[in-house]
Amino acid sequence: MSVRELVVLGTASQVPTRYRNHNGYLLRWDGEGFLFDPGEGTQRQLIHAGVSSTDITKICITHFHGDHCLGLAGISQLLSLDGCPHPVHVFFPSSGEKFYRRLRRASIYHDRAEVHGHPIAEAQSKTELNEVWSAEVGGKGLALKVLSLSHGVPTLGYRVEEQAGWTLLPDKLAAAGLRGAVIKQLQREGSVEVEGRRVELADVGVPRRGQVVAFVMDTRLCDNAFELARGADMLICESTYLREDTDRARDNGHLTAEQAAQIAKEAGVKTLVLTHFSRRYERTAPFLAEAREVFTEGEIVAARDFDVLKMPKRARPKSSKKSSKKSGS
Repeated sequence: MSVRELVVLGTASQVPTRYRNHNGYLLRWDGEGFLFDPGEGTQRQLIHAGVSSTDITKICITHFHGDHCLGLAGISQLLSLDGCPHPVHVFFPSSGEKFYRRLRRASIYHDRAEVHGHPIAEAQSKTELNEVWSAEVGGKGLALKVLSLSHGVPTLGYRVEEQAGWTLLPDKLAAAGLRGAVIKQLQREGSVEVEGRRVELADVGVPRRGQVVAFVMDTRLCDNAFELARGADMLICESTYLREDTDRARDNGHLTAEQAAQIAKEAGVKTLVLTHFSRRYERTAPFLAEAREVFTEGEIVAARDFDVLKMPKRARPKSSKKSSKKSGS
């Protein structure tokens, strides 16, 4: 069954609080499990969230400040202890490879999981997304892309991007005389011959954009944050500070809730997930209020530990028959 959802494991910034653990975000995507920034305590947070370590297939580390990576030591050992049956690929900035190796071997354990590290150099182009992994997932192409961000240390932003495709309309398929295996052939090859006529995908369907999730953590406002978020269905974005601390945010290489909302608005995001809250703030309501002043077209969530957020649904195309109640999916 297709499952696309974000499991929030931690929402604190540099220091955890009574109610917020260090960072940790698991994106489930049709059998893939992308674990972003496993901070300290992520192993225990997985247990509380009812998530198995074997659900993890990719680990994406934005940078090597402790609140974004210290949990890798525990996760590495848990993967082996649980007998993870599949390879796990870890992506991280190449400048922090020594820290990656230390975390993978932080203590003595029987390392029997298949874990592959992928150091990523900073992109040559400031605004050209760098694809670091791709595969067919759930019958559709899926890619992981990165761009460098503006923090105090080398930092990557991530973008999970589904390949665009077509949504087939049942009434048009019927009118063209297409059914069964021929439809599969059309989806695979892009066109088919039917009774001497060539039928193209465009004749019986409408374009369907691929879904996108962007992960922007620990950065000042920069062009690459907007590029990573462009057209995203869900943007998970740090909002460490409020507007009153804008200067502090800039000096420390972070965003305010207002700036996160600015990114979401200009990038055309559907759902903005605010997270990475400084311990100086006890409540998240002010973050929501500040962001809503700017981002008025989409949904905003101030993430809490153990939230499970579903991917926004695509708009369903209308059938060409006005009387039809069915449409493609």
